[in-house]
Amino acid sequence: DTLMSIEARLNELGIDLPTPVAPVANYVPFVRSGNLVSISGQIPMQDGKLAFEGKVGDPVSEDDAKAAARLCGINLIAQMKAACDGDLDRVVRVVKLGGFVNCTDGFGGQPQIINAASDLMVEVFGDKGRHSRSAVGVNALPLNVPVEIDALVEIRD
Repeated sequence: DTLMSIEARLNELGIDLPTPVAPVANYVPFVRSGNLVSISGQIPMQDGKLAFEGKVGDPVSEDDAKAAARLCGINLIAQMKAACDGDLDRVVRVVKLGGFVNCTDGFGGQPQIINAASDLMVEVFGDKGRHSRSAVGVNALPLNVPVEIDALVEIRD
């Protein structure tokens, strides 16, 4: 098999997957139904604490928001790994990302912010990482984070 494993690709990209974050309310981190895994919204947690807080546009810059979205994507991949019992090569397809951007009124750059997570999925999974997507601006997010992203992923047994 000449294809690089997903773990090798993560190493090449310099990405260390964290231990998946435990839920803070009455829900589970992911649900498997058949070969689809629905992953709960991930926030920009790093080393067990929030890496970014606030609204995009004020005080959070677009560059910081993109970094937050990429971090959400890394946390999504950590949940995918848990859902695949540690074997990310079982990911068949990243089907959909749902991106939420906590932003100031009038901010219209949600797609560019969520692109940071979308780009990560393609960097890590190649064509299997190409997905449908929503990128929505919202008035508030839990813990005042700037970005939250959830995912639907197809995996194989």
